[in-house]
Amino acid sequence: MDSRRPPLAPACPTLPEYVRHWAKTTPDRRAFTFVEHPAPHSRGIHRTLTWRRLDVRVRALAARLADESGPGDRVALLCPQGTEYVAAFLAALSAGLVAVPLYTPGLPGHADRLAGVLADARPSVVVTTSRARDEVRDFLGAGGPRIVVADEVPDDDGLDRQPAPLAPGAPAYLQYTSGSTRAPAGVEISHGNVVANARQALAAYGLDTRPMTSVGWLPLYHDMGLVLSVAAPVARGALSVLMDPAAFLHEPVRWLRLLAAHPHAVSAAPNFAYDYCVATVTAEQRESLRLDRVTALINGSEPVRPGTADRFHAAFADQGLAPGTHCPSYGLAEATVFVCAARPGEPLSRFALDRDALTAGKALPARPDDPRAVLLTGCGTPAGQRVRVADPVTRVPLPEGEVGEIWVQGPNVGRGYWNRDSEEVFGAEFAVAAAGPGRWLRTGDLGTVLEGQLVVTGRLKDLIIVDGRNHYPQDVEASAQEAHEAVRRDRLAAFAVPGAAGGECAVVVAEHARTAHLAELDVAALVRAVRGAVSARHGLRLADVVVVPPGTVPRTSSGKVSRALTRARYLEGAYGGQARTGAAI
Repeated sequence: MDSRRPPLAPACPTLPEYVRHWAKTTPDRRAFTFVEHPAPHSRGIHRTLTWRRLDVRVRALAARLADESGPGDRVALLCPQGTEYVAAFLAALSAGLVAVPLYTPGLPGHADRLAGVLADARPSVVVTTSRARDEVRDFLGAGGPRIVVADEVPDDDGLDRQPAPLAPGAPAYLQYTSGSTRAPAGVEISHGNVVANARQALAAYGLDTRPMTSVGWLPLYHDMGLVLSVAAPVARGALSVLMDPAAFLHEPVRWLRLLAAHPHAVSAAPNFAYDYCVATVTAEQRESLRLDRVTALINGSEPVRPGTADRFHAAFADQGLAPGTHCPSYGLAEATVFVCAARPGEPLSRFALDRDALTAGKALPARPDDPRAVLLTGCGTPAGQRVRVADPVTRVPLPEGEVGEIWVQGPNVGRGYWNRDSEEVFGAEFAVAAAGPGRWLRTGDLGTVLEGQLVVTGRLKDLIIVDGRNHYPQDVEASAQEAHEAVRRDRLAAFAVPGAAGGECAVVVAEHARTAHLAELDVAALVRAVRGAVSARHGLRLADVVVVPPGTVPRTSSGKVSRALTRARYLEGAYGGQARTGAAI
């Protein structure tokens, strides 16, 4: 699978050079707008930076950061979502430092991860804002790195500063993985990597030749949020409209209003966000929306569920939303983010596959109405890079229709993991060199190629192997959440644990819906329904089913359920006091 597109013009080698270019050629055009929602039902307060103003702030912050640190030092960004975050990120790059995009200590449930990442990255400077300064200072404690308050650095600091020389191959930032299957690791992304991936994304969605407005609520410390809401607009000279993730979660119609308000809107969200909009946006709120100018809605979840796209478009078709706007995509932090994408305007590619064959590594067609069929969505074709599917053991490339590990090669693949041995992941070679010469990235993701499109089937490390048969956890989770209305959608984890006979057995930990009260819930009936559905569809006997309150199943910093952490907590007995059946392990 190969795809090569012509480069964008101008072809600047780094993001700071793009900022300077747009500040010189289009100084008064809007660059970044942050929409703040200070009250529960606020329609939003817009705060905007033009390209000239962004350049001034980047120069000032870069000068201050250069004074506070040495070349190659890490600069941790502990800012709230907003224009200060954007300016601080670009300033760190402009100063020749290595940015570490993170979040404020107040993000619920992620303090331990933040402490772990800071200990790993060892930044010499932390950038925050006056609003978050006190909590950041308290979190870092005495003897921590120096703190720069972005909004208190005067513009004059950058008046006499000359840009630092930047080599495209030098590290620009550390993108810490979300930790859905293991401890977070910092991927070294070079200046060349992020520019290449920004161009690849623009070309993949046809945004290199037509106008665009990026509209996003994804956090800027996440790979998708950083590239789609910062890197791609900077490379294109386009407006990026930002909002806080919490503002979306509180009232999701806010995101849709911004999409309606800006022509040629492009946005990305995980699978749950589209279902969340369908469930919570009221008929009255929909009446005021016009979504006919939306260009692309990117869905990069694993997996992308066809039913989610269908429900979302059915809910907002009367608002003018075109069916071809939904763009299933695939990516990962190790490749900066974007790898494969479905193009806007194309119909959704749907594949009904035989579940038994899929567990044996074969993608064979099944009837879509077969209750044992697995329904998957194609994630399009590569965005300016090479993608192969390989046997993870023999390292032999597999033909179309066979399931193996997804391997990636391209200018967007990161340099490796910070402070870790990365050769096994970033330096893979095929057993037969002619099959794909050079070094490849082993993604750890499983997939196949069907009708020329990449179809992602799951994570290699997440596979549940019971009695010699492979089961994909997201497939088991889908069956479990459809079994009973009280199971909260996309807030459950299926995983394998050691069994009594030396093998493995399967467990599901599921949150109950917010509308259900545990004391009034017939837990036994819910568990019977889940066990029955999983047994009927997968031929898999669940050894344990645990029902927990909303907010109990841990999630990664990007919002995905962390199966690894859920499994660890289960084995530690953390769910022992929750509603459950008798474990059969």
